[in-house]
Amino acid sequence: MEALSQALFSIGTIVAALGFAAAVGHAVLLANGRRAAALAFNRGREPAWAGVVTGSFATSRAGTGSADAAAFGSPTALSRGATGLTAAAAVLLVASLTVRAFHPLVMRGPWGNMYEFTVAFATSIVIGYLVLGRRYPIGSIGFIPVGVALALLLYASTLPSAIEALVPALQNPSLLTIHVGLAVISYGIFATSFAAGVGYLVQGSRDRFAWLPSHRVLDAVAYRAVIFGFPIFATMIILGSWWASIAWSRYWGWDPKETSALVTWLVYAVYLHARNQRSWAGRRAALLLVVGFGMVLVTYSGSLWFSGLHAYSGL
Repeated sequence: MEALSQALFSIGTIVAALGFAAAVGHAVLLANGRRAAALAFNRGREPAWAGVVTGSFATSRAGTGSADAAAFGSPTALSRGATGLTAAAAVLLVASLTVRAFHPLVMRGPWGNMYEFTVAFATSIVIGYLVLGRRYPIGSIGFIPVGVALALLLYASTLPSAIEALVPALQNPSLLTIHVGLAVISYGIFATSFAAGVGYLVQGSRDRFAWLPSHRVLDAVAYRAVIFGFPIFATMIILGSWWASIAWSRYWGWDPKETSALVTWLVYAVYLHARNQRSWAGRRAALLLVVGFGMVLVTYSGSLWFSGLHAYSGL
């Protein structure tokens, strides 16, 4: 089972790399204006009712047509390929984690060491992007979350992947599965908000680039992602505190990972407040998203740099 899990992981990583390359290619094509001729052609075409029907119907249909012609939402062969490859990578990685979870030495959520958590983190990023991508036209920035996921997968390939029994403090399958699972989900969702924040900083409130999603779309994606991820992350912290009282006889000890998780929560809390304040909305809120995901990465890797009770990376 371990060999099968590793094989699925390796194939999933290769497919994710292909998906990332396709996403980059799609963004480059849009940025270079390769679809300009097609869009101009579509603008030059008139509907059958042109010159015959007037009034509100004609106005509404004209507005819809111009919105559909937006460059950032235009599908291409590369965009479809990127989405398909990214979805295939997600399926392979989920399969790899599932096979590993049912190994006799595991039988829990497959995120008990640094290798497992990194693979799960990357998988969550990919799934989070795909889910939000079905609702919002964000394919032109897909290379950002997929690229972050690919970087994590490549890093995971360098980590020890042998399946071993967990240390006593972690031998609580239910809490490990739920607590760390919530961290995996929230981290993945925050990655897409990070991508939207970066896109907003580049795009600006005046929509500098036609190939990027509009600033309103980017703001909506980021806000929706944080609205979903924030309560999940908060629940993770609460469950972690409960588990700490069981394992270490105290609810909070200012362990480096606990502290960085609290700071991360505070950053996203400030973002939710700031977005609704006129003086902080827009660029400043987008900067908070970048800082927030930076803190997510610090929380993820903190046990590698600081000694503490959460030093269970397996390294």
